[in-house]
Amino acid sequence: MANRRNRKLVPECGTALDQMKYEVASELGVPFGHNAGGLDAEFAGELGSVQAGFGGGSSYLGHLTAREAGSVGGEITKRLVRRAQQTQL
Repeated sequence: MANRRNRKLVPECGTALDQMKYEVASELGVPFGHNAGGLDAEFAGELGSVQAGFGGGSSYLGHLTAREAGSVGGEITKRLVRRAQQTQL
C-alpha cells in the first residue's frame, strides 16, 4: 500500500484553502463545518481557529456524504486549475 500523506506543497496556503473550502461548501449548500452547527460559513474566516471543524479544532466531517465531500473537493480543484491557467496566460 502506498504511503499517502495529506501534506500541502506550500504549507502557508492552508488558511486560504480552508477559506475556499468553506466558501465553496456555502455556495453549494453543503452542510460543511459551521453550516452543520448552525453558523454561517460566509463568516467562517472571521472565526479563526474554530474554522477547522467540530470538537475544538478537529477536522473530522463524518456527517458528510461522499457525494457532498466530493462536490466540494471537485469544485476547489476546478477553481485552482482555472486560477493556475489564468496566471500562465
